[in-house]
Amino acid sequence: MTVVGRIAPSPTGRLHLGHARSFLLAWWSARAQGGRVVLRIDDLDQQRTVPGSAEQILEDLSWLGLDWDGEPLLQSTRAAAYREALRRLEEHGAIYPCVCTRKEIASAVSAPHASDGETRYPGTCRADPSRARQAPAGSRALRYRVPDGPVSWLDRFMGPAKIDVARTAGDFVVARRDGVASYQLATAVDDAYQGVTEVVRGEDLLPSAARQMLLARALGLEVPEQAHVRLVVDHRGERLAKRDGAVTLDELRRAGVTSERICRWAARSAGLTETEHPRPANFWVSQPMMEREVDQPIRLPLRLLEDL
Repeated sequence: MTVVGRIAPSPTGRLHLGHARSFLLAWWSARAQGGRVVLRIDDLDQQRTVPGSAEQILEDLSWLGLDWDGEPLLQSTRAAAYREALRRLEEHGAIYPCVCTRKEIASAVSAPHASDGETRYPGTCRADPSRARQAPAGSRALRYRVPDGPVSWLDRFMGPAKIDVARTAGDFVVARRDGVASYQLATAVDDAYQGVTEVVRGEDLLPSAARQMLLARALGLEVPEQAHVRLVVDHRGERLAKRDGAVTLDELRRAGVTSERICRWAARSAGLTETEHPRPANFWVSQPMMEREVDQPIRLPLRLLEDL
């Protein structure tokens, strides 16, 4: 079987070092196995999409030395496929309409917050379907009816993983009130459509992995192998984020940092073969891939340019 990895950035701004590390590891993993790499632009959330950032992301990826097979897939062009997936889920009674607002969910006594701050949906519209039936059109989202019991898998880098979606998140949204498919549904559908066999991404998406597995199985789709990598944090231990002004690849490039230096840093952080001199991305394709991730987040030094 041909290995197919994927790179799936969201066009919400320029890429930073955390993105670079995840995408490099995903690319190295697939290419080292003689596999293909597909590229997908997760542009469903138009409110968060920054005009021109998709083109800038392609520029950043090419500058890093990454390539991909075939044309990039835009999720914004896949509405018909998502509608068909929703139809199939509805046919099997796996989804139901919901009119609950975020305020209602947050104030529900039976909706405790999970450890990551997420509020568990209390199942209000699942218990009382008449609420949604009486609501006007355009005010109903669709939720997946999460089965009881944990989702378990052997994560390639993190080891045994187990997430009980019913307890941590409850029934989750698969289509918004305006009919746009959720990230979870679109990802499960498009991974199957693009033939993805392995997903390498940040550990913050472990909860999403469990939800996407549930949807894939409900739709009769193949579930890719999961491999989650450590997040990159700043010198204070805080997660890098575009909204917080994390230093971007474009800024590093303008400061004179080469892509070879970033590739060496990413490879070193993952325990790949050390080299005295910076090397391009394709140098590490021939190096043995790590079997497990490091135990802690990847902390950037205060003097970032000197470390790179």
